Amino acid sequence: MPFLGQDWRSPGQSWIKTDSGWKRSKVEANNNVAPLSCYSNEEFNKENFLNNVGYDFMTKKRKKDILNNNTKIQYFHHDTWISVHKGSTKERHGYCTLGEAFNRLDFSSAIRDIRRFNYVVRLLELIAKSQLTSLSGIAQKNYMNILERVVQKVLEDQCDIRLIKELLNCLYATICALVKGVGKCVLVGNINTWVYRMEVILHWQQQLNNMQIIRPISTGMTLTDLPMCLQLNILERLADGRDIVNLGQVSPTLQVLSEDKLLWRKLCRYHFTERQIRKRLILSEKGHLDWKKMYFKLGRCYPKKEQYVDTLQFCRHCHILFWKDTNHPCTANDPDGSYTSISPLEFISLFKF
Repeated sequence: MPFLGQDWRSPGQSWIKTDSGWKRSKVEANNNVAPLSCYSNEEFNKENFLNNVGYDFMTKKRKKDILNNNTKIQYFHHDTWISVHKGSTKERHGYCTLGEAFNRLDFSSAIRDIRRFNYVVRLLELIAKSQLTSLSGIAQKNYMNILERVVQKVLEDQCDIRLIKELLNCLYATICALVKGVGKCVLVGNINTWVYRMEVILHWQQQLNNMQIIRPISTGMTLTDLPMCLQLNILERLADGRDIVNLGQVSPTLQVLSEDKLLWRKLCRYHFTERQIRKRLILSEKGHLDWKKMYFKLGRCYPKKEQYVDTLQFCRHCHILFWKDTNHPCTANDPDGSYTSISPLEFISLFKF
């Protein structure tokens, strides 16, 4: 029997051929809802209508509420992985966009994981710098909702304040540049919506600036009570020179350790190559290499090395992007050999086509 349903894409209804012609299946006919005309005026009320007709229209309304601008709920998908393709074939139609990948991957859960927090923040920063115009309307709302959760987490934990301040400053500067070029910009959405988002970003920045860090009352050993060799060992674990400078302001002992030449030399060689270092040599008054000044100068000229505890994974066999702890339907004989870690910059590069 051909398609007989209201929607031509549906499989149609169940019909049986008899001597007198085609008739609907009795099982399906009994399961269907009685027509509205069979109800009396007393029975035909809102409650009976919902109980007898069903809740399909309520489901549609809930989906519309999720897509509404006033909602704070992220648009979730059942699968937390996405297939990344850059073209169409006979077997596969369409391609994956950055906004679709941002919607499908579970970034809301990732920001609650300390191993993935810096990775997601760096990804949000890269999107704010160059890929903001590539996001669809749903992806924009998800982006702002995730950013709001990041700000709330920083306000509660009182950690990574400088990292989030830099992200907000970058996002605000990008939106300002795009909004000023009205008529030339390609931002998706109403201009008033973006102006409102700018006001929200300013409010978040004010909250971070007015935040007062509450020091926990501790009667145990502190960082300054440790031997100097252990304090220096802790400083060597910091990958950002600004953190070393800030930590050196805590006590006179840490101030002396933060000026250690060997510490800054290791930091320079960790982030930059020997060729880059030779191009930016800086000598002190005594004729020695000033590694501290070289570090900050090199940081302005070259990108620093990025290292994350947990990153997104890309399967070269299936072309699927996923988190490591999610179920990935891989068809390779050796799935682990097909996985490769994707940095935030490589994640952006996957969708530049």
